[in-house]
Amino acid sequence: MLLQSVLLESVLLESVPLQPVLLQPMGPTAVLLLSCPDQPGVVASVADFVWRNGGNIIHAEQHTDLSQAGADQPGLFFQRVEFELSGFAVQRQDLAEAFQPIADQFDMDVLIRCSDELPRLAVLASKAPHCLIDLLSRWHMGELAAQLVLVASNHPDHRELCQFFGVPFHELPVGDSPAEQDQKMQDLLRSMSIEQIVLARYMRVLSPEFVQQWPNRIINIHHSFLPAFVGANPYRQALERGVKVIGATAHFVTEDLDKGPIIAQDVAPISHRDGVVELTRKGRDLEVVVLARALEAHLDHRVLPYGNRTVVFH
Repeated sequence: MLLQSVLLESVLLESVPLQPVLLQPMGPTAVLLLSCPDQPGVVASVADFVWRNGGNIIHAEQHTDLSQAGADQPGLFFQRVEFELSGFAVQRQDLAEAFQPIADQFDMDVLIRCSDELPRLAVLASKAPHCLIDLLSRWHMGELAAQLVLVASNHPDHRELCQFFGVPFHELPVGDSPAEQDQKMQDLLRSMSIEQIVLARYMRVLSPEFVQQWPNRIINIHHSFLPAFVGANPYRQALERGVKVIGATAHFVTEDLDKGPIIAQDVAPISHRDGVVELTRKGRDLEVVVLARALEAHLDHRVLPYGNRTVVFH
C-alpha cells in the first residue's frame, strides 16, 4: 500500500504522465515453438533449416514427455529455438511457409514469433491494486515485451494510477447484468485488437464465450497453490485447514474455473500465529512475483501448453 500511496501522491504533484523506458535489443530474433510425436531427426532438421538459410541459433531448449509413451504410442517432443533474423535468407513474413515442409514431415504444431513484434496487451483488474501496480511498473521499465493498450476494471479505483503511467483506463461496472458487462468487455477488447489478456486480481468469472475468443491467451493469478482452495476466500480456506505454506498460481484461463494449465507457482511458509490478515499480506507478495513470472515467460514465447499442462522453457 505504501507504493500505491507514493504513486497517487505523485499524480497530484505531477501532471505529466510517465513514459515507458525502451530497452535497446541486441537485434530482432525469431522463435520457433514446436511440438510433435517424439522421433529421430527433429532436432537435426530444425537446426539444418536455420543453418541452410544463413541463421545463427542463439538459444535452444527441448523436452520429451514419455509419461504417455507405450509400444504403439511415442512420447511428445517439445522444442524452443531462437535465432537471429539479421542476414536470414527467408523474410519474416515467409517463415511459416518456408518451415511448413518440416512441420508436415514430423507432424508438428508450430508457432513462429518475432521478438520485435509486440502483442497488444490488456490488463483487467478489480479493486486490489498490488498486481496492477507491479505490472504497470514493469511495463514502464521496459520489462514486458508487449504493447500495454489498456487497463479495464469493474470499479473506478485505478483511474488515477493508470493516468500516472499514461495507460488508458476503462471502467465497465457490473450493475444488474453481469452478462451484459461481460459482453461489453469482450466488445472493448475486440475493438482494440487485443491479443493477450492478464487478469490482475480481476474478480469476475469470464463467460465461456469470452474465454473461447482468446484460447491460451488469458493469464490469471489465483491466490492459492492450485489445485487446493479454488474459488473465493482461499486464504480463509487455508487458515481453517491449518496449512503450513500458502501459495499463488498463475494459469491460463479455461471454461473450468481455476483449472487451466499452470504456468508458474510459488509458496511461502506460514505460522500457527498468522491470521487471515497476515496470510493475505504474505500472499500478495507471492501473487505479484508469480503473475509477473508467468506473463514474462508467455510474452517471451517460452510457454507451450498441451492438454492441461505446460512446458515452460528457461
